[in-house]
This record gives sequence, structure tokens and C-alpha cells, in this order.
Amino acid sequence: MTDVPIRRTVMSSGFRPWLITGHAEVRSVMADPRFAKDSQRVAELLDRHSLSGSDSVFGQSLLHHMLNTDPPEHGRLRTLVNKAFTPRAVERLRPRISEICDELLDALEGKTHVDLLAAYAVPLPVKVICELLGIPQADREMFRAWSNTLVSALPPEVVNEASAAMEQYLHGLVAAKAKEPREDMLSALVHAQVSGHRLSEDELVSMACLLLAAGHETTVNLIGNGLLALLTHPDQFAALRADRTRLPGAIEEFLRYDSPVNQATLRFTTEPVRIGGVEIPEGEFVILSIDSANHDTRVYDDADVLDISREAGSHLAFGHGIHYCLGAPLARLEAQLAFTKLLDRYDRIDLAVPEQQLEWRFSVVMRGLERLPVRLGLVRSAP
Repeated sequence: MTDVPIRRTVMSSGFRPWLITGHAEVRSVMADPRFAKDSQRVAELLDRHSLSGSDSVFGQSLLHHMLNTDPPEHGRLRTLVNKAFTPRAVERLRPRISEICDELLDALEGKTHVDLLAAYAVPLPVKVICELLGIPQADREMFRAWSNTLVSALPPEVVNEASAAMEQYLHGLVAAKAKEPREDMLSALVHAQVSGHRLSEDELVSMACLLLAAGHETTVNLIGNGLLALLTHPDQFAALRADRTRLPGAIEEFLRYDSPVNQATLRFTTEPVRIGGVEIPEGEFVILSIDSANHDTRVYDDADVLDISREAGSHLAFGHGIHYCLGAPLARLEAQLAFTKLLDRYDRIDLAVPEQQLEWRFSVVMRGLERLPVRLGLVRSAP
């Protein structure tokens, strides 16, 4: 974290947002209604800043979801899906998630050199969220490729192509669910009503995009980054193997130590706001650095040290306030089962390449590996 937790920054594009890095300051902004997120107003404000916000690479039917709206619209949209992600509702998914973990690990039987990201950390949450929403099996690899592109820092024309393809696909899927509903969340959303009104087709497509992307991207990185943290800290790995009751706390430390998300989505001031001794004028954009906030030495002793016994529950990896990640209970459950099954199955896991050779995804928002090659030792029989 920088010594000054709030400062104006200048990007190569000419964009001049305020960067906020301190834990207290980031947390405060996340809960402050004077920092808005409405996608239409963001586009208008970007135009005012001569940054072509109206030419977003994302179609409008991918933008109007609860992460890009403010109250009261935000509450209306979130109410529709909130019940599906409560801790009690998520707990009912435990047997199926456990089964998926076993299936993925069974497929590795006899293999000693594996990319654990491609073979385990990616397919687990993708399969869970796709089954939950009712995405056909044949379309899941295609969806994963689109999602990867949408959260990348690739050229706008590349992102635009993926955005258009996903938008077209989801419009078709929503139409199919409207005609022939199934026992899945997307069918339920298509036919749900709030105060007598149903979601528009664009709202449904946007909600589906958010749930599909957010429903797996964070979890993939939580599992991948957490595994890497253990592999590069053998003392902590040994401590976790010796005492599995530490796993829930270890997962919170993984979220803090190497957060799956680098920064929060864009916000802007609706009036002058004074925070951390600095006044940010009206109509200014702010970028919240989650990674920096989670390493704030004012909050965490030895912040750059991995310590699975640390009380890390105050981290901001899932956000804070009304936009706190709806899928946090699901991500935690998937991670707990993923690590438990992996440790049950293998007595030894080691990096197969030097840490310096690992590559990170080309993304401004997400923090995740491209690959995680490992050596697996002493395979136990499946439990």
C-alpha cells in the first residue's frame, strides 16, 4: 500500500481517476452512496471526460445488472437472486459440489504431472454455476472462453467480439427458457416477478452474464491462488495438513493474501466527497485497489506474509456494503470442498516449474494464473 491512501492518477489513455488504496478508505467508499455505479451515468460521464464511454465494448444488455446499478434499482434486481445464494441454499449444493470434485480428481488417476488450474480449479466452479443456471453442457467451454476475454485487458475489438457473441447467445438462451422452462435458476428468473413486474429481456441477459462470469471467475482464482500460496509456503501447507480445522480460516487468508480480484468495478462521485483528508470533486471516477487494501499494514501485521492462523475475516476480496458479492457463500463452499478433496487424495503436491516461470492472466480486474503445473505424489484410493 502507498503511504498516501488516496491520490489522483493519470493513465496512458488520458483517464485521470482517483486511486484509493487504504483499507479503511476503500471500505468506506464501498458503503458510501455518494459513490455511484450506474452504467448509463458512467457512460455519460466518460463522454464528458472525452473517453468515449458511449462506445463501450459491452452491449447494453450485458451492462444493466445489479453490479452496475444503484438503489432502488439495485435492490429490485438483487432481490430476484438473493434467495438462491443464502448460506442455507448454498449448503444444499454441498453433495453435488463434492461429487464434482471427486469426478475431476478421478479423471487424474495415474497422472503425476498435471495443470491443476485446467484440470481442477477451472472446471469445478464452471460446472457448478452452469448447472445452477441451466447452461447446456455443450456450450460451457465456449462460455468460459467468452468470460475470460470479457475480464481481460485485451484490445477493445477482441473484447467486443466476445461481448457480442455472448450477448447473442444469452438472448437465445433466455428465449428458450421462456418457451420451455426447466428446473434451473435462469428459468426461474425468466418467470419471476417483483411487485408485479418481470425483468425485461435485456435485464435477464445482463443478469445471466453477471451470474455466469462472477459465479466462477472469483472461485477459479481463489482456488488457484490459494494453491500457489500453499505450494510456495511449505510450512503453512504442512500446518494445514496437520490440522484441517484451519481450512476455513486459511481460505480467508488466501482471499486476503492474493485476492482473486485486483480492483473493484468503477465508481464515480455524485457530489464532492471528503475522505481520508482528501476532497474528491463531483463527477470524478475512483478506482478501489482491493489488493492494496488487503495488505494495509495499519490493519494487518506482516501484511505481506501468508499466515493461515491470521484473523483475516476483515478482508475486502468480496467487497463491502450493498454490492458485497452475492456468491461469497458459494465461493467459500467450493473452495473448502476443493481443498479438502485434494488433500484427502494426495499426500504430496509440488510445483512442477520454478515459481518465476508461472504466468498471470492479462487482466486489470482479475488476479489469476494462466496455468498451475504440479507434480502429484502418493495418490490415495478415492474416499
